[in-house]
Amino acid sequence: MHYVYVLRSQKDGDFYVGCTNNFERRFKEHNNGRSYSTKHRAPFKTVYVEIYLNQQDAFAREKFLKTGWGKNYLKRVLKNYLSELFQKLGG
Repeated sequence: MHYVYVLRSQKDGDFYVGCTNNFERRFKEHNNGRSYSTKHRAPFKTVYVEIYLNQQDAFAREKFLKTGWGKNYLKRVLKNYLSELFQKLGG
């Protein structure tokens, strides 16, 4: 199986979209600073995961979620989470 995931940095609040065939291992790598693209942004919290049977489908979905349309999709899907987060931050 292949996982497309969205993490939120608890350090800077930004999101990271990734893809892997071993989510537990990859999540630990992100949090332990062993991922080049996120090593200075740990710790992370998982906010969204999709599971695919085909690697190409997962990679295509990851690529989509990194586009403007994909970010808008995530904003709609995570609307309640983002609303709660905004309220906690005092917005």
